[in-house]
Amino acid sequence: MAILYQHKIQEQLSLITKSASQPFISWSEIIPAVDPAHFFMLGEVSSFRDRFYWSDRLNETVYVGLGCTYVIAVEGDQQRFAAVEKEWKRFIGMTAIRSNGTEAVPLIFGGFSFDPLKPKTEQWVGFSDAKFIVPTVLLSIKEGHATVTITLPSQNNKKMIESVVQLFDLLYHEQFRRSDSFPSIVKYEEIKKYEWIYAVGKIIHDINNGKFDKVVLAREVRFTFDDRLDAGVVLERLREQQPFSYLFAFEQNGNCFIGASPEQLVKKEGNTCYSTCLAGSIRRGKTISEDEQLGQWLLQDEKNLWEHQFVVDMIKEAMMEVCENVKIPGKPQLLKMRDIQHLYTPVVAENRGDVSLFSLVERLHPTPALGGTPREKALETIRKMEPLYRGWYAAPIGWMDALGNGEFAVAIRSGLLQGNEASLFAGCGVVGDSEPLSEYEETKVKLKPMLSALGVELDE
Repeated sequence: MAILYQHKIQEQLSLITKSASQPFISWSEIIPAVDPAHFFMLGEVSSFRDRFYWSDRLNETVYVGLGCTYVIAVEGDQQRFAAVEKEWKRFIGMTAIRSNGTEAVPLIFGGFSFDPLKPKTEQWVGFSDAKFIVPTVLLSIKEGHATVTITLPSQNNKKMIESVVQLFDLLYHEQFRRSDSFPSIVKYEEIKKYEWIYAVGKIIHDINNGKFDKVVLAREVRFTFDDRLDAGVVLERLREQQPFSYLFAFEQNGNCFIGASPEQLVKKEGNTCYSTCLAGSIRRGKTISEDEQLGQWLLQDEKNLWEHQFVVDMIKEAMMEVCENVKIPGKPQLLKMRDIQHLYTPVVAENRGDVSLFSLVERLHPTPALGGTPREKALETIRKMEPLYRGWYAAPIGWMDALGNGEFAVAIRSGLLQGNEASLFAGCGVVGDSEPLSEYEETKVKLKPMLSALGVELDE
């Protein structure tokens, strides 16, 4: 069976190349079931160095991309959302798509920086203010059915075809076995901890003087290990530990931005649009009784309900501008993750016209849950007072296909893996009755998913 699939792939790609009239070709084929995490790990030992991973909260849709056939990158705030969309449409126009009896089509995967106006640091070099790739090999798993989509230049692609065949040889002959060992920590740093606590206090003072209503302030912790971190192992741990989160990983040149986010930004499926209001959080209880008490406290706490309503109002306004039949429940419910529970309100609407997914992402980013309100004043304050460059943390990450469908999550509960170092990020919403040390403790709770994935246990 394996040899048959390898031969078929090589034969079909060669035939399509010979008859291609477009600069690029894309060919899809149904394949036997494959573990997507294992497929992601194959990128390390194949000739494909760029790779990504995405799964939705219900694990119904999983995408794994290896290699990069085409890249779209934008620096600065030069209409980056529209620029990516325009270039993606141009690429689709240059591509001969052979779905081969499947429903598969090419897609792009990538993300945006949180704030293109804040100077970039060396830590995030290579992660443009907008960057999306068309993978050479895309594994799609939808409701358990696996499809592979191979996208190549139509000319001078012999080496790329050989790499594809080599990849499937590794996949089906199971020549690759990863190590289960994990490196040990040799250094732990809380980056500018006291500067961050001071900034929280200053912002509370400014809010109480009427300068703005809310500002979200993020901080960073950094770990150094005694050996290189394997993004595939971290991803597999996240998959086991955070089964109801969006899982994402975007790796290039050995640097991997990875996380398990509970928060959907927006999804477009035909004319139906979905979004999520997620703000207000507390830890999980150690017993069922304690957990229920904490959840009930969260549902009644004025500070958290106020924070949550900021997000509901903003997303409702943004969706009503371009959608109709916007449906939002009157009260939030609880979304319980492994380490933390949130106030959660789902949003469903019908697209009023030809509004694209990228334009929806632009309208919604950043929500008050990640930036603050009023938006521009909050962003100005973050640029001035937050003691880090967020990079892609708290920004949109996701995919869009050739039909205009797609989904973006908010890249929280995340970290940047670079060789033997890992930088983790967490933020909190600062309002008038916030307390700096309480907000600091809240960020420690939000760091737990990534700490656990790295095998790190910190003292409470």
